[in-house]
Amino acid sequence: MKTRTTRHLFAAATLAAALAACTSATPRSDSAATGDQAAAPADSNAAHPSAIIPRPLQIVAGRGSFVFDANTPIRIKPGQPGERRVADYFAQRVQALRGFAPAVTEAPGGRGAVWLNIDPNLTIGDEAYELDVQADTVRLSARTEAGLFYGAVSLWQLATADGGQGATRIAAQRINDAPAFVWRGLMLDVARHFRSVDEVKSVLDQMALHKLNTFHWHLTDDQGWRIEIKQYPRLTEVGGCRVLAGANGRGADGKPQQYCGYYTQEQIRDVVAYAAARHITVVPEIEMPGHAQAAIAAYPKLGVNDVVRKAPRVSPDWGVHTYLFGVDDSTFTFLENVLDEVAGLFPSKYIHIGGDEAAKDQWIASKQVQAKIKSLGLKNEMALQSWFVGRIGKHLQEHDRILLGWDEILEGGKLPASATVMSWRGDAGALEAAREGHDVVVAPDRKLYLDYVQSDRDDEPSGRFPVSTLRAFYDFQMIPPGLDAQQAKRVIGGQGNLWVEHRRTFDLVQKALYPRLDALSEVVWSPASSRDWNDFQHRLAPQFARYRAQGVQASDVAYAVDFKADNAQLTLSNQAGFGEIRYRTDGAAPDANSPLYSQPLPATPPLDLIATTFLDGRALSAPRRFSAKDLSDLSARSSAALKPCREGYNLRLEDDAARDGGRDGARAALTVNLIDPCWIYPAVQLDGVARIQATVGQVPYNFQLWHDTSKIVTRKATLGGSLEVRLDDCKSAPIARLPLAAARKSDGLTTLEAELPKLEGRHDLCFVFASGGHDPLWALDRVVLKPAE
Repeated sequence: MKTRTTRHLFAAATLAAALAACTSATPRSDSAATGDQAAAPADSNAAHPSAIIPRPLQIVAGRGSFVFDANTPIRIKPGQPGERRVADYFAQRVQALRGFAPAVTEAPGGRGAVWLNIDPNLTIGDEAYELDVQADTVRLSARTEAGLFYGAVSLWQLATADGGQGATRIAAQRINDAPAFVWRGLMLDVARHFRSVDEVKSVLDQMALHKLNTFHWHLTDDQGWRIEIKQYPRLTEVGGCRVLAGANGRGADGKPQQYCGYYTQEQIRDVVAYAAARHITVVPEIEMPGHAQAAIAAYPKLGVNDVVRKAPRVSPDWGVHTYLFGVDDSTFTFLENVLDEVAGLFPSKYIHIGGDEAAKDQWIASKQVQAKIKSLGLKNEMALQSWFVGRIGKHLQEHDRILLGWDEILEGGKLPASATVMSWRGDAGALEAAREGHDVVVAPDRKLYLDYVQSDRDDEPSGRFPVSTLRAFYDFQMIPPGLDAQQAKRVIGGQGNLWVEHRRTFDLVQKALYPRLDALSEVVWSPASSRDWNDFQHRLAPQFARYRAQGVQASDVAYAVDFKADNAQLTLSNQAGFGEIRYRTDGAAPDANSPLYSQPLPATPPLDLIATTFLDGRALSAPRRFSAKDLSDLSARSSAALKPCREGYNLRLEDDAARDGGRDGARAALTVNLIDPCWIYPAVQLDGVARIQATVGQVPYNFQLWHDTSKIVTRKATLGGSLEVRLDDCKSAPIARLPLAAARKSDGLTTLEAELPKLEGRHDLCFVFASGGHDPLWALDRVVLKPAE
């Protein structure tokens, strides 16, 4: 199988000019090496020549610029449907952002035109293209329609880089480009929170505009079965619905409310065709043998029958579940029938069968399963899973499909030779698979998982910790260390994975994806040697404008202004250490002419400051505000700013009810720990502090931690349950208790207050919930220290 796109056809070239380093608001931790790119044209109205993401393999600057406007024709050859499709797509994308659609014509023409050309005789790769922008003509050539499509995307980016409408100028340059990897993917989980067809298509649109070509669709899990299977209608009738946890799962009448969603086969075909038109292959995932609770809820006989006596519910919980498919012939008949219908809907040569997190408890407890292990002459349950995977792999191979699974499919025995491994648990799976001769898709947890939070800011949406920044995504190295040259060729690509347990709405999905998807696209398309963080940020600035023009909700957290008040000074910075921070103190949002932040400001209340990061006059972030009416406001800390007492199982959760306890309205994002609800406010100045004010919330404990359940810390309830404040040591006696009685009555947030003893100097304050149990899960929203009145 083809594993890498041919690269030697495009020789490295010295590019024309280096980007000017951007004025930085704060010193960067990295050296700001600038990448070589085409020189900016003299015409100040021309689009920036480097505004293409992912970065092309080669750009050579030309002279002058091409005028692109409503009178610019798109020329194609007669009788070329591939050229026509790409030309029409390009015209539609131009109209959406520039406000005009170039006319597509098959008539020959002269100067002032954009020429699209598919030439099978070109000696370049299948996805490669050549783009030549001259002052009087633009020529785009490729060997295939896919290559022409990617070239049109690059041309569209050049034509929309200035963020305006109407006519523009494109700097003269020649681009030779081809991808580094053939698998450039994104996984979207729709089992935990369902996404509509239109929302899925929106994701596909952005994938196409980033030259990503594989959409991994996670369609089944413990919390939902999202694909119609004609032969087994209960999979969607029962498995497609669940009751949400907590207040979110109750209707206005207080009764349980069903949360449902699935795709009909007609909708599946529509999405697959929509993706194919954008040169994206849709790879379905049907989980087995674990993550099967929704399927077993629909058809209980599919489970481990001598252990599970009644049908489970479709799970409202997150975490590792113990429901596994059984291993009798009738279960395999079901799975093979399902996969046959799936194969009829998805032309992809790959079908993903999951294989991860198959907790073996039920297999271990089952006399029937143990007898099966003995009859097959297998060593243990791990070997049984390997046999399970092999049997499914053989069925897929008979239907000319390739089995793809998470790296647990390597365990317990030998994989089918044709199987491909998706490595998610670090590098180990990738190394083992490549050394055994299997193709590998790298998708490591933490490094390429999009469900992690992007900052520890107060306004950060829900997600998992630790923080996964834009920079961390951009710095990812595709080839794991430890592979020789031949083994490295087995790495066919990589992908980002978005699990959506904590991304309830599509806005939150988009903010998790973008702009980290921009970084991912460059990781899987551009050679590692050409990546340049500083240069990438310059190209990302116009991309933010494109997102806004398309109505896409991209996170600006890398450039959002952070405020730190300490020692009577207010320090402004941003995560990326990039751009110019400008601010105002009159209540208005800053613009490019507002005062430039260069040194700490006095932190003297009353203070009301609004700040924004800019690059070349363009805002890179939405305005952020810092307000302090008095000294107590300077002491305020949100839960995101407090230090968790332990690492692991730290989450940022969206509350299950609105802040006021109602069904509608804004919800708080609360930082929680699933093992121990304990946080530290470090080195706080306590001179003159007389009272403490804490805003708290509760969320349902809908988590299954499998073997870690025994590690959960609970503290004896005092005063019917309280938030305890301890000095310096989290094991010391409480210096204050804030009873939770009022908070227990509300689904929303509750503000509690207590007196503090007279204290002096700087101390750590430790906050622990002593509630007598772990459900509900208590969390801090905000802590404020108050002086004596």
